[in-house]
Amino acid sequence: MDGYTIGDLARRTGLTVKTVRFYSDKGIVPPSGRSHAGYRLYDLDALARLDLVRTLRELGLNLATIRKVVDRELSLPEVAAAHAEALEVQMRTLRLRRAVLRAVARRGSTPEETDIMHKLARLSEDERRRLIDDFLDATLTGVHAGVRRNLTPELPDDPEVEQVEAWVELAELTQDPGFRAAVRFLAEHHEAGASVPRPGPVVIIRSQVRQAMAAGVDPASPEAKDLVETGNPLMEAAGDPRWTRYLTLLAIVNGWLPPEDPAPLHEWYARASRKDS
Repeated sequence: MDGYTIGDLARRTGLTVKTVRFYSDKGIVPPSGRSHAGYRLYDLDALARLDLVRTLRELGLNLATIRKVVDRELSLPEVAAAHAEALEVQMRTLRLRRAVLRAVARRGSTPEETDIMHKLARLSEDERRRLIDDFLDATLTGVHAGVRRNLTPELPDDPEVEQVEAWVELAELTQDPGFRAAVRFLAEHHEAGASVPRPGPVVIIRSQVRQAMAAGVDPASPEAKDLVETGNPLMEAAGDPRWTRYLTLLAIVNGWLPPEDPAPLHEWYARASRKDS
């Protein structure tokens, strides 16, 4: 009977004889007959199947899936789409790990810091979202959804080293009970429940202070005293360096322009609110 031997298939496909025999033994590329001497022979269909098997293996598919494809139990487009999605997830994970390693190399992190960075950075997208959602749920109850969106970090699929570092620090910060309490206090005094986002008290006060500073108003002057409230707990909470740091890290992670540093505004307000000034 005419046909291709295992050696013929190996030469035509560039595979080893051992590999071709393995696929034949597994029934993925079955023989079409036997020679007079009892050797397995293969037809053109077997050659085509073997070419397809080699291609699918190079793409990373396992043998069980390949068998279903060549036996037409699964369509190749369906398998290709599912495999492409799986590879995309793997690539995102590898890019994130690469960024973590670069961050460790640049920072000279200790083994303990490296372990924390790796654990936080390797979280899946769903796990990262749950971690942030837990923080936002605990601190921004009743605040307009638009405000919440503006305070949500979204680590990109292919982050820069700076974004990974910022994400890790931000994630650690969200677990600080004291910081959570400060954010919750700010949220409670925001325009909670409004149908549209509105400027909160802190935004309004900062705007007034900014105008006063631009006009050259001395914080010790009577004019400045009219703008401030001594011991205002809301302004004290808004001036918390941790809140400013959160907004800075948020901008880095999301690729936004850096926020305004509010420290000069709060320093002016603090001086104006002193009773002895």
